[in-house]
Amino acid sequence: MMRETVRNHLLDAGCPEESANIVERLCRDGRLDDALRQMKILRCDRMEELHQSQRKVDRLDHLIRQTEKTIKTNMERRQSPC
Repeated sequence: MMRETVRNHLLDAGCPEESANIVERLCRDGRLDDALRQMKILRCDRMEELHQSQRKVDRLDHLIRQTEKTIKTNMERRQSPC
């Protein structure tokens, strides 16, 4: 794989430029095992970001469900005879 392509892919994946440069340099120097190790670390970082985003979405989903439930309850109260 071309070095510049590796660097560009890492940048496109949201990896810091410094990390992309390190991996590119490791590839250039033929230290593919080290480059692979660094890429796996970067992948773990991206997965953690994904999980954090998922937790935020889960919180929003919970709030949405609670609000919908409150709206439904309020509508039912208004429709029931006093």
